[in-house]
Amino acid sequence: MCGIVGIISSKEVTGRILNSLKKLEYRGYDSAGIATLVDGNINEVKCEGRVEVLEKDITKFNLKGDIGIGHVRWATHGKPSKINAHPHSSEHVSVVHNGIIENSTILKKFLEKKGYEFKSQTDTEVIAHLVTEYLKKNSIKDTIIKVLKKLHGSFALGIIFKAQSNLMVGAKRGSPLAVGYGPNENYIGSDSYALKSMTNKISYLEDGEFCIVKKDQIEFFDTDGSHINKKVMNLSKNEIDYNKGDYKYFMEKEIDEQPSTITDCINEYIDKYNSQVNIFNFPWKISSIKSVMLIGCGTAFHSCLIAKYWMEQSTNLDISVDIASEFRYRKVRFKKDCLYIFVSQSGETADTYAALDLCKKNKMKTCAVVNVVESSIARDADLVLPIHCGQEIGVASTKAFMGQMLVLYILSLKVSFDQKSITKDEYKYKLKNLLSLSNSAKKTLKLDQKILNIAKVFAEAKGSMFLGRGYSFPIALEGALKLKELAYVHAEGYPAGEMKHGPLALIEEGMPVVVLAPRDEHYKKTISNMQEVIARGAKVLLITNKNKDEIISENIWEKIEVDSLDEDLMPFLMTIPLQKLAFYSALKKGYDIDKPRNLAKSVTVE
Repeated sequence: MCGIVGIISSKEVTGRILNSLKKLEYRGYDSAGIATLVDGNINEVKCEGRVEVLEKDITKFNLKGDIGIGHVRWATHGKPSKINAHPHSSEHVSVVHNGIIENSTILKKFLEKKGYEFKSQTDTEVIAHLVTEYLKKNSIKDTIIKVLKKLHGSFALGIIFKAQSNLMVGAKRGSPLAVGYGPNENYIGSDSYALKSMTNKISYLEDGEFCIVKKDQIEFFDTDGSHINKKVMNLSKNEIDYNKGDYKYFMEKEIDEQPSTITDCINEYIDKYNSQVNIFNFPWKISSIKSVMLIGCGTAFHSCLIAKYWMEQSTNLDISVDIASEFRYRKVRFKKDCLYIFVSQSGETADTYAALDLCKKNKMKTCAVVNVVESSIARDADLVLPIHCGQEIGVASTKAFMGQMLVLYILSLKVSFDQKSITKDEYKYKLKNLLSLSNSAKKTLKLDQKILNIAKVFAEAKGSMFLGRGYSFPIALEGALKLKELAYVHAEGYPAGEMKHGPLALIEEGMPVVVLAPRDEHYKKTISNMQEVIARGAKVLLITNKNKDEIISENIWEKIEVDSLDEDLMPFLMTIPLQKLAFYSALKKGYDIDKPRNLAKSVTVE
């Protein structure tokens, strides 16, 4: 989940590497570092902590150079520290690495016998020494071929060489790596976002490939060292300057952007004039699809769970959901008539990409629901459905979750109509109702003050529960996840009816419990479940929708009411108060909301 960048140029590179690292910090912020080549010497500056700390340190050392590599770290092997920060250097080379070298212990023993001494606890340091060892008898190209064959696991690598003033190497297996083209300079980076301020011309390495990058030339090679040609992608020329504006935190801004996210997504996928879904690039006959498998991790997995309810309700397909990190390790019985849908904000989630790759190798139908259309998952899927929510910086996903749900809901409408499992009138009715969602989301955002007051109890709690039935159950899971991610409060999401089967034992006097109870077919049963936890001393926050009827319950601690929409649209509105609750709970505790501890935005390791 680390981020890497490299620049080889005829002019100074340190400032631009720093700028790129700031953009890559969503991938990790445990430590950071830069190495440059100056007058035949590799100079490096590293620090524990964030890029802002590195920037201050660099001013002290006056780090210069026209070739350099940089790194932001999410720790895997070895705790966050200066000594474990990248780059890792030997006498002759310096290396930055995103990924995990699974056989690092074996390689370390091999290198120690050769006389190499290790300073860090990382798996990456073995790469620097291994390259150094093979360089004794091989060219750079042959060295890279041999080293890559020795490494087991996933990696994106950037390597510079003490004896080479006009050469940098990039390599990939599992973890993403982009290569950028500039005027008398070239670049490598973990993604296009890191390079976009410098170039709009990008190529992507595929697994097993490596490149030798010079100021005026880039050569690409396959695993065996044969020359290959790479397609050059032209990205948008205008770099989006995504800043916080008047907000203190990106996450706060992103929560408030959700009405716009909804509007933009609807405008992309709904033809309002003809009242139909606009997915004209759907590559299969609907009759060829008998089942759907939805696959994701974390928040994306929760969007998959919601989609299962929608698709089961409106289509005649068999619907299943799987966690990406489990999918590839099961004995999957692939079905030719199944559509496999992969959901990922970044489009680089390692487990999700591995699941997609497995499906592609078995020639299955694949669809990607992503935010980043240049990502690995988007490039490899048969069908790409962008969520159109714009750059999301906050590590805890908010507007991307909204976009994922919305695209999956729209897809369920298309499939159900094409299958004729709903009537034309039902189809148009649902599309019409969808158009009111953005305005209702705006109203929900105005509940700030009440949620702020409620958050104090959750911030101080040892633990909490989130309960829901039907459509509300995955939202309960997402609400619990957000509180865990941001406020570091133990939180569990459960189907409300399951409390009697064990979790009720956790309820004690004063424990805050969120009950999601929209006025749907499950309402009365959910209210009964709510009474069961109230009777055990819980402080219940009830989130429901406005209704003329009185709530049939007593002893509710607090209540939040959102607009009343059709029950299949209620998950969108129920989500927003839970995002705000997690945000304000973390705010009360003084935590870094955009960069919660131990987490990263893009999970590019398994």
